[in-house]
Amino acid sequence: MAEVEFGVLGAVVAERGGERVALRGPRHAAVVGRLVVARRRVVPVGRLVEDLWEEPPAGAVGAVQTFVAALRKALEPDRPPRAPATLLVTEGPGYALRAAPDAVDAWRFEAAVSAAATLPPGQALERLREALGLWRGPAYAEFADARWARAERSRLAELRLQAGERAAEARLALGLAAEAVPDLDAHLAEHPWREDAWRLLALALYRTGRQGDALAVLRRARALLVGQLGVDPGPRLRRLEAEILAQDPHLDLPQAPRPEPYDAPDPDLPATAADRLWRQAAAAYDRTVGGGARARLESTVGLIRNLAVTGGGGLEAARRHRLAAIAAAEELGDPELTTRVIGGYDVPAIWTRGDDPEAAERIVAAAERTLAALPAGALPAGPPPGGASGGAAAPYDAARCRLLATIAVEMRGTRSPRGPEAAREAEETARRLDDPALLAYALNGVFMQSCTRAGLAPRRDAVGAELVALAARHGLATFEVLGHLIRMQARAALADLPAADAHAAAADRLAERHELPLVGVFTEWYAALRLAVAGRPGPAEAAYRAADARLEGAGMPGVRRGLLPLALLCLPLAEGASAGAGAGAGAWAVVAAAEQAEPGADWGPYRPWAEPFLLLRAGRRDDARDALRALPEPPADLTYEALCCLQAVLAAELGDLPALRQARARLLPAAGELAGAGTGMFTAGPVARHLAAIDAVSDG
Repeated sequence: MAEVEFGVLGAVVAERGGERVALRGPRHAAVVGRLVVARRRVVPVGRLVEDLWEEPPAGAVGAVQTFVAALRKALEPDRPPRAPATLLVTEGPGYALRAAPDAVDAWRFEAAVSAAATLPPGQALERLREALGLWRGPAYAEFADARWARAERSRLAELRLQAGERAAEARLALGLAAEAVPDLDAHLAEHPWREDAWRLLALALYRTGRQGDALAVLRRARALLVGQLGVDPGPRLRRLEAEILAQDPHLDLPQAPRPEPYDAPDPDLPATAADRLWRQAAAAYDRTVGGGARARLESTVGLIRNLAVTGGGGLEAARRHRLAAIAAAEELGDPELTTRVIGGYDVPAIWTRGDDPEAAERIVAAAERTLAALPAGALPAGPPPGGASGGAAAPYDAARCRLLATIAVEMRGTRSPRGPEAAREAEETARRLDDPALLAYALNGVFMQSCTRAGLAPRRDAVGAELVALAARHGLATFEVLGHLIRMQARAALADLPAADAHAAAADRLAERHELPLVGVFTEWYAALRLAVAGRPGPAEAAYRAADARLEGAGMPGVRRGLLPLALLCLPLAEGASAGAGAGAGAWAVVAAAEQAEPGADWGPYRPWAEPFLLLRAGRRDDARDALRALPEPPADLTYEALCCLQAVLAAELGDLPALRQARARLLPAAGELAGAGTGMFTAGPVARHLAAIDAVSDG
């Protein structure tokens, strides 16, 4: 019988004779993965139970035994009845997987990397190529959140990065510096905090006759480390810079690979060096693509996309450079290139109001021009930036889909029918193409167009659930975070706070693992929202102010402008709405809200809804009534229900029955929701209580 082989460098799989062995379900695969991590050692049943369930159900031990029995049948189908298992064996208090040393791809990978360290450069390079080719995705891909897999995933990921760098060093030793440059470039685009990889890139550039480019890489490294992290470059970078300046002859000679660069990472280099992406990768991209404008622009898109998730400064810079890249692409008159530049910026977006409306209009206009300029049938799709591959389809549809998804995302918060239309078409196309990365981006567009009226939290929740599942299966970490944040918002809107708590925690865990600092901005606001829902206005106000302070410098003006005063304005409304349904409670809430309204605050886009409260505070009731009647329909964003509630309490206070009826009609589809909680940031209380107060005033 053919030997069973196990794969964990990607999703957990088992194969026999080249044929996939059915593992039945995720917990069956988890048992296999957990036993592979144990490396042929016994894992007690109790430990398996703890690893498979956060809260083990009754009968968990029996369930594990059932999983093991099913796995034994699948792994050894020809084993005679009652004959002892030889692969997944029972031993002492638990189970062990007695796989051969070469029967697990991760073990083969480790052995190959270890062997390559003792080989001459040519043989080492070949061995490392083979080893790196074993990877199908992130190790234990479907168990990214599992405690039992965390350390092993990190260890294998580090070994994979070291292998890539060793391969680059082998190329340099073989005199293949030109080949090393693009590989190092791609390596650093994904893993910009590898200081030695930047050293190798600078050396490769120098050996291809690009001394100035090499020095620029090192200068940017120094500026980053000193300016952003407060530390000097490491000794290898400093030494290389001095040698390049001196044109040291030994730099021109191929050198044998040395194990020194692959020691454990220097603990003095902060692990939070993600900002290295902007300064060092910008230099590398600029040098690597030379004078080819098209190649330069396409390379820059990947840099900008990664830059956007590194933090506030990176996000602001990414927006600026994105517009410049689009303008440059259009100037070249190549719609195919422009499509790739526009559509390559598939950065997940969670806030349904843009940071720069003028820039968004320019991007949408460029996307529409590009769609119109494409030849019939659009253009070749090319591989998606996320690395996933789609199924067979019309060869041009993916590019058009990316442009449409971009239009849907950038038109968030508007009431143009083009936004929802583009979102629908992008989603339909992405599903037909069966491209996970493309579908994730299209679903982001669907989410952005899901605030056109009240009561759409269930729809957003479904989008978030699909994003979480899709992204977890295919290693799309940033979209998995997006899915959890969407579900945090939606479950909060639906008053399912335990579920919202769980999604906030999941988003924080993923953000920590993948170094996505902006996620904490949203989960901190959610924690403040929880205090408001719990009826603790004092702590909630303090938490709102602390969360707003964190927003400063986060690079998200579309989120920050007006958010704090709006949240504080709604705080008494939440308390008043929960205090009772009568007109008296509503009147108290209006008075309290008017006192809370800060005349000198930057209300941003929410100024029209704040203005009547400010006028009431000043004793100008007639002017407040005029301001109420001038209110537009709330924008198509996550604040819709909260702004409708503001209109309702004002109309009740000022006796404006038409405005009251209008607010009631708008709020009715969200009767079971917490107004404003769909933002994941603040609330104006239960919509049902506001509706009851409206009815009490109307009946009176």
